[in-house]
Amino acid sequence: MPILKHLPFFRTVLLYSLSAFGGPQGQFGMMIKSFVEKHPYITLKDLVNINAFCQLMPGATVTQTVSLIGYRQGGVLVAMITLLIWTTPAVLFMSALSFVLSSNNISTLQHFRFLQPMALGFLAFASIKTYTTIDTKLQWFIVFVSAIITYLLFKSPWVFPIVLICGGIIGFTSKPIATIHQAVAKRLRFFPILLFASLFLLAGFFSETARKQSWENRTPFNVFENMYRFGSIVFGGADVLIPVMYNQYVVRPETERIKRTNKDAISIDRDVFLSASGVVRALPGPAFSISAFIGGMAMSDRGWGYQLLGCFLAATGIFLPTFLLVIFFYPFWENVQQYGRVQNIMTGVNAAVVGIMTASIIYLFKDTAIAFVDKPLHDTILFFSVFCTTFFLLYHTKIAAPLIAVGCLLLGFL
Repeated sequence: MPILKHLPFFRTVLLYSLSAFGGPQGQFGMMIKSFVEKHPYITLKDLVNINAFCQLMPGATVTQTVSLIGYRQGGVLVAMITLLIWTTPAVLFMSALSFVLSSNNISTLQHFRFLQPMALGFLAFASIKTYTTIDTKLQWFIVFVSAIITYLLFKSPWVFPIVLICGGIIGFTSKPIATIHQAVAKRLRFFPILLFASLFLLAGFFSETARKQSWENRTPFNVFENMYRFGSIVFGGADVLIPVMYNQYVVRPETERIKRTNKDAISIDRDVFLSASGVVRALPGPAFSISAFIGGMAMSDRGWGYQLLGCFLAATGIFLPTFLLVIFFYPFWENVQQYGRVQNIMTGVNAAVVGIMTASIIYLFKDTAIAFVDKPLHDTILFFSVFCTTFFLLYHTKIAAPLIAVGCLLLGFL
């Protein structure tokens, strides 16, 4: 079978999914180590290009980037298998958490204490590596300006797409790059966008009908619609998704209007939600997997069968639209990149991505320094020792990223 030749690639994806800690920033550093350096499935320039494209799309950016690496390896089928391998471990863990976590049983995150400095080490490694893709004065200018703007407006979910768009506009004004004439244009597949639009409309229709008519089994329809909508419209990754979910499932159900008009709205206890949001950030894999936890909790009062269904519907709802969108738009993106002006835009966008990464590590270090002001000196020394060791091992050795992640996790337990 042709799919069998991709088994080594799937193995790399699985190892990556089990060790990709640290959110989008840290995970991108691991991506470079896993898919560019250790196993050269893609060049660094192409990876940065894909990541920049995914930054412009709604949904889970890292998930989309990993899926497109699979797409470049073997088309839509390999991309689908890649998506499943990447998301399954985190989804299973968060699904299991929905069975064991309650407001009276909130576990501590002490065992995961060294994953944050490790993630900063991966982010620093990724930032240094991506500087090799910057080779003009205009690109360095974009990096500098993008870093400043991103740092000043870091908490705004709109800063990332705005900075990327501005970087593309500045790149467009530079001297035109010669147009590349491709012999064969990439064929566009319209099924993904038609399926995306159909599911969006159907999910909304059935969810609203179930609410208005008070269907006894309305919750599965509401869960799928909520998650599908989030996956379709949320820009900015998990840092935006989690606050949106917090408003939807913690704040909104307690308002007088919802209590009066929609008393059966899905509601999650505040402490339980915050605990889950902390756990998902300490796990490897996509933070969007918190959707499986929400789906399970929303249907936990109906027995384990319904709870499993809730986990499945929520995870499917959050990841499916992001996958369908990139599978449709990426071939179009590849086609237009042959034109010189579009290449200019991409050089600007790629430089903006490097600026965003630079600002991210500076901002995270600033927050870390503030957090350690009142902590014992030995905690601070240990934290930055883990950071420096992670960066050194990545930059100067060939130790695999999963081994570094496992070592930091074991250190936390010890």
